[in-house]
Amino acid sequence: MQKRDPNTMTEEMWREELSPEEYYVLRDKGTERPFTGEHLDNFKAGKWLCRACGAELFDGSQKFESSCGWPSFSESLNSKIDEKEDRSHGMVRTEVLCHNCQSHLGHVFNDGPPPSGLRYCINSLALSFREEK
Repeated sequence: MQKRDPNTMTEEMWREELSPEEYYVLRDKGTERPFTGEHLDNFKAGKWLCRACGAELFDGSQKFESSCGWPSFSESLNSKIDEKEDRSHGMVRTEVLCHNCQSHLGHVFNDGPPPSGLRYCINSLALSFREEK
């Protein structure tokens, strides 16, 4: 599917482009149930892309098993992620957004492996995968 320019997309256009589940996560800032995502156990070499706009977000070499129930990465690709304070659900967290289209991806926490110490906890519904051969 040819992706549209995210800078010109209205929410109605996003609804047409995305499945209801994808829209819930990416545009309504929802969360898929833990341990249900299609990408949880994929540790192949490749790039992880924003499902909404196709921007490259993570390298497969940075994915690790965190046992948290969502795909986890220790680093993002430079300048591909925006972070924003999230005070929803009675907590203070750091939301992770696609820099290109501002879609919600998940959250980042300071309990990841060295050297970054970060755990980007990302919804499978927010990601597409492009395998490297």
